[in-house]
Amino acid sequence: MTKLTLDDLRSLMREAAGDAGYLDGDILDVSFNEIGYDSLALLEAVARVERQYGVKIGDDAVANIESPRDFLELVNTKLAAATATAA
Repeated sequence: MTKLTLDDLRSLMREAAGDAGYLDGDILDVSFNEIGYDSLALLEAVARVERQYGVKIGDDAVANIESPRDFLELVNTKLAAATATAA
């Protein structure tokens, strides 16, 4: 099973929106607003996940993502479901 890690998310966010925010350290429960990334950066990151991993996340899911932990939990749940369906 493929699993998105915090380091993967850091790379995705940098690809999606550049180094606009602060992604180092223990950021799992820090809001994306505090880190310096807005909803457009999250939409771009979601689009990249959908392309790279072949899962459908949906733009409406971004409204419920407040922190990197939320992002990882959502994406990894979708990845696990896709893996289970493929098996």
